[in-house]
Amino acid sequence: MTADPNKPLLRVVPEANVDPRRVRGGFPPRPESFSTQRQRARFDPKFNRLADVLARDPGGMSLRADPTALAPERLLVFELRASISSFLTAVRQVQGLELIDEEAMGADESDDSPTAYLLVPDARALREVESLWRRWSRGENLGQGYAGWRDAFSLLRDLRPWGAQDRVDPSDAEGIREDISDLDEADFVRIEVELVYRAREQDAAPLVEELEGRVAQCQGRVISRSRIESIGYQALLVELPVSEIRRILDYSLEGIAGLDSVMHIRPQSVATSIDVEEPDISRYAQEEEGQLGAPIVALLDGVPIAGHALLDRHLVVDDIFNLEPISLVSNRKHGTAMASLVVHGDRNKVQHPLRRRVHVVPVICSQNATDGETFPAGWLLVDMIYSAVRSMRDGDNPSAAEVIVVNISLGNRRQMFHGRISAWARLLDRLSFEYGILFVVSAGNVVDDFVVPGFMTGTQFEDSEPTGRAEAVMIAVNNLMAQRRIISPAESVNAITVGSSNEDFVSDERRRVARTSVDPYVGLLMANPSSALGPGFGLSVKPDVLMPGSRERLMVIQSGAELRVVPGHANHSSGLKVASTPSGGGESQESYTNGTSAAAALVSRTCHLIHDALSDVYGAEFTALSHRSRAVLLKALVAHNARWPVDAAEIIRRVLGPQDARQHVKQKDNVRRFLGYGVIDADSAVACAEDRATFWAVGEVRQDQMVHVPIPIPALIGGVAQPHSVSATVAWFTPTVPGSKTYRSVRLRLIEPEEIGGLGLKASSNQPDTNQGNRGTLFSRRWEGARAAAVSENMDVRLHIQREPDQVGVNDDAIPFGLAVTIEMPGAIGIYEQVRQRLGIEPRVPV
Repeated sequence: MTADPNKPLLRVVPEANVDPRRVRGGFPPRPESFSTQRQRARFDPKFNRLADVLARDPGGMSLRADPTALAPERLLVFELRASISSFLTAVRQVQGLELIDEEAMGADESDDSPTAYLLVPDARALREVESLWRRWSRGENLGQGYAGWRDAFSLLRDLRPWGAQDRVDPSDAEGIREDISDLDEADFVRIEVELVYRAREQDAAPLVEELEGRVAQCQGRVISRSRIESIGYQALLVELPVSEIRRILDYSLEGIAGLDSVMHIRPQSVATSIDVEEPDISRYAQEEEGQLGAPIVALLDGVPIAGHALLDRHLVVDDIFNLEPISLVSNRKHGTAMASLVVHGDRNKVQHPLRRRVHVVPVICSQNATDGETFPAGWLLVDMIYSAVRSMRDGDNPSAAEVIVVNISLGNRRQMFHGRISAWARLLDRLSFEYGILFVVSAGNVVDDFVVPGFMTGTQFEDSEPTGRAEAVMIAVNNLMAQRRIISPAESVNAITVGSSNEDFVSDERRRVARTSVDPYVGLLMANPSSALGPGFGLSVKPDVLMPGSRERLMVIQSGAELRVVPGHANHSSGLKVASTPSGGGESQESYTNGTSAAAALVSRTCHLIHDALSDVYGAEFTALSHRSRAVLLKALVAHNARWPVDAAEIIRRVLGPQDARQHVKQKDNVRRFLGYGVIDADSAVACAEDRATFWAVGEVRQDQMVHVPIPIPALIGGVAQPHSVSATVAWFTPTVPGSKTYRSVRLRLIEPEEIGGLGLKASSNQPDTNQGNRGTLFSRRWEGARAAAVSENMDVRLHIQREPDQVGVNDDAIPFGLAVTIEMPGAIGIYEQVRQRLGIEPRVPV
């Protein structure tokens, strides 16, 4: 049934008793080791050479002259056959050895091939690693605390120093080449240089000095510096002549790429963009007046247009980077559009504006008419975001102390996610936990053209049967999966990442006038072709959810031997209506936009509406909760009713396979790459209905504990054989440990209630597999069925939220969680009223 705003979400309270976590039986199988003979043949020459040199040169500095040698003060790369957490602990047994980073490079769950990056600070540490190798290869016991080294040596694929070619990723090299393509050798280009992070500043200072000296030698200059200890990040923005840039691209050891202190060299970050098209000169109704509350939602985006009648009283603009004076008024599109969507939603549909103001910190701008909006040239992107968030929540006079949701409808279009988590994502993860902020991040848009197989002409494509056309587009997008991955910082573990579904509120009459493009998914609720795809860090579910991003259409750009198409622009027949900058000196004040940026803004708006609804009903009982508790609760509630559209999930299974039904886990994996947890119904996220009750709870769970949450079961669902369901979503923020793949240090687990079977339910097939869902900080399960349920009087179902053993060290903090649970029996009037009465919650005054 349609959500009823007078039926608020219902609070339940976790039980006071907290039990030790349940220990699951058995242990995961040990990964298959390489033979000792194979390992000795492969790695003995490297260690023999190391031992010989150290015997002649105890300091080992002569090794530094050979970039291929294992040497002191050099980053070593350990490529392993399988992940072993004990290696992280064993690394600490070698004094001074630092784990700089770790990543999982496997393409899927069956190909786990992690890589660890260890910094060897001196010859003594290098000698100890060599000694451990010798003892292992002779079959000796390595001693207490060193078991991880034993496992690492037996699973070692490769061991090598971090070199010039590692420091410049191929995709980064492509971006740098793009920047210098039209320049002379004496022209200057800016690049970002990230250093190998050293925990102690006295160790880091010489590395910075070495890099600055090399920059000065080639007549370059340092533009900006940043060191953020909490995420293990140190970088410089430098300006170099094109001639020096070419040495970097040639992997010359004489240039910056040859410095052992350098971790990564990247082109300067460039913001993702959106379309804001087709001005609309229609007048809009005058807004109601009234006092607006302090912001709980912030927007890190572009400079919004000043004085816009739809936005002026709704925004608090905190221009800490002084971008407004240098931002062209005619190009203030992105920030204006996103602010409009947060405040008003899609203006194709009449909706009330938010009751609080929105805090805006501009971080992108456009300084000339030919360029779009992007990050200012004099800043490192990570440093800008760090400064923006701290200005809101830190210090004696924070500018937006109550903000708990921050919308980032931006990304670095030069950094797709391919296994290694970006510094931007690491920063968001850290700030989420530290400040209690839910970051809502767009997945990114991939608007490159692509080939649709099976068609040769645009007419053939347009006239084709809708199902066949949808299948062909889906295959085309899937074939380009590696080029259509989510864009930094969408891989953030603690953030909620939003993709775009092919929805908007354009009327059918207006949609019929579109004649220049083709709808790829007629009658099918699906991710837009341009919406970037998952999975996320550690193979987690990403994007988490989908929200309307317009009914995207495809434009044919080439016919003949192959058919090439490109996602079309937003317009009045396919787009979300937003406030915009005046066009051509006229009175136009609205235009159309689309994509994942717009979808993320709608999620932030929905979070605000949920917060309003809970504040109205529960007052201080809700608003007095900590920032962290309210933020994780909003995260759980906004994602809770996300569902895979059944038709879309089925067509993905059928088209992308595997065809063997026994491989249902891989089938689900294909679905979640496109759909995440599914499409959000914003109205149902805010309120309940006659036949549907949604409960919420917040609590804390400590190390190795389990918390129980009782959920009242309505008697109406008992003894009736008709469809009904129970769904549950738990969300939390994990503390993070820089330099580790397992830096999601805290995992929570939702244990299936024992009573589920008795309620005539079983796990739904239309949701991510349990193991897929367990990889992030948002976990959602749905149980459904049509058998009659056995319900006793005043029956409760106890949900169990368990904290698994911390993955990196032991964190003594109690971890707040948010829980959402829904019981639904479509058409059964009275479901909501029965449980409301049991909980003693008074009905809301009608609005």
